[in-house]
Amino acid sequence: MKQRLLAQDASERTFILVLEEGDEAFSAISAFAAQKDIAGASVSAIGAFSRATVGFFSIEARNYRKIPVAEQSEVLSAIGDIARDEAGEPSLHMHAVLGLEDGSTRGGHLLEGYVRPTLEVIIRESPTELRRRKRPELGIALIDLDAE
Repeated sequence: MKQRLLAQDASERTFILVLEEGDEAFSAISAFAAQKDIAGASVSAIGAFSRATVGFFSIEARNYRKIPVAEQSEVLSAIGDIARDEAGEPSLHMHAVLGLEDGSTRGGHLLEGYVRPTLEVIIRESPTELRRRKRPELGIALIDLDAE
């Protein structure tokens, strides 16, 4: 993975990451956020995967139903955010729409995606820290604007 700081002022940074073939996107972006101590950001990406897994969150079951995409796909759109989890670590939440060779799509919560040939990721850091808190009644952690 290559990276470059595109812009910086007193309270914000903007980065570009260029992931290379074989990189696993979710873990690479998460590791970068931890390395740069990112406490709040928006994330967007385009590129392609050799294989991926997206998930559909079932409110009733309180977990993700995995949807494997076992073929080459275009990352038509990937958007998300980074917020600190309850342990104070950067936590990535990302959704993706993947285009298949026949023009159909698969989409959902990005669980993993193996890059082929590239993934271009823009991370725009926020000047304000965001916090994600576990919601036991839902079984997931969501951004809590009242958290300090």
